[in-house]
Amino acid sequence: MARYHRLNVMEREELSRLLAAGSSLRAIGRALSRAPSTVSRELARQPASPVTYRAVRAQQRAQRWARHPRKTRKLTVQPRLRTAVFTLLAQRWSPEQIARGLPQRYPHEPTMRISHEAIYTYLYVLPRGAFKRELVRYLRRRHRFRRPRKVRLSSRPIQDLISIDERPAEVAARTVPGHWEGDLLVGHANASALGTLVERTTRFTLLVPLKAKDAATVRQAFARDLRTLPAQLRRSLTYDQGPEMREHRLFTKQTKMRVYFAHPHCPWERGTNENTNGLLRQFFPKGTRFNRLSRTEIKRVQAMFNDRPRKVLNWHSPAHAFTKLLR
Repeated sequence: MARYHRLNVMEREELSRLLAAGSSLRAIGRALSRAPSTVSRELARQPASPVTYRAVRAQQRAQRWARHPRKTRKLTVQPRLRTAVFTLLAQRWSPEQIARGLPQRYPHEPTMRISHEAIYTYLYVLPRGAFKRELVRYLRRRHRFRRPRKVRLSSRPIQDLISIDERPAEVAARTVPGHWEGDLLVGHANASALGTLVERTTRFTLLVPLKAKDAATVRQAFARDLRTLPAQLRRSLTYDQGPEMREHRLFTKQTKMRVYFAHPHCPWERGTNENTNGLLRQFFPKGTRFNRLSRTEIKRVQAMFNDRPRKVLNWHSPAHAFTKLLR
């Protein structure tokens, strides 16, 4: 495992001289044959400003720190905790979800506690290799900018649609359960898709296998899964103006759920579902061929996804919150 080596006393004296001469961090790094980040870390340890950097004081401080043994990483010395963390990482839990979820899973075991920072640190100091790549692959990829999604508007106007503007205030307030948002995750070459339905109050998600993307297939598949729920959890569905929801009137007749349509080019009006679809890409990357996945495989992912604790639910899982509504 590669280790970071701090500056020695001679390098610190040269650093002090170069700083006094007004040299930049990059110039100092070149003079010391060190990375600019190494110089920056050295200066960051000083309680005073870089202008008042003193080599002797810095060396004394470094020697004091060297006498303190480094804290042993919990995941190194606690195999049971390590196994639990690795298992949840493989289930696509984030380090923060793991840190918050372990106390709920092991309420009477103080040794089964760890911070999300400690998990990240452990992962990134592992030596390079297939095992590290596998673990890091489970972490979510965060992009600074989101690319706008292509909006799937129907080639023909949807007849008798009800605008989201007419949706009851209780839906936006999330005060009453049973209001859902829906969409499709589209697969490889736009040839297959997976239906996603998210309950707004609990964030419980139904993954609906689809044999095709036409309106009749989507309506029947959505209705089949939703009709397994009690009537009080089937109040409304908010959807975009995609062609697959053209048979919304038949859907309402089958499920007793009113369908409200978001405005074109306004994905934030279905923000819960948009966010959910982004999280689901951990399990179904771009290019997934959904028509090659069995219903059992899809429902297994649904169970894993709903079992992850969510910050918005005070670190309870959607499955926990939704199950309480079924009692």
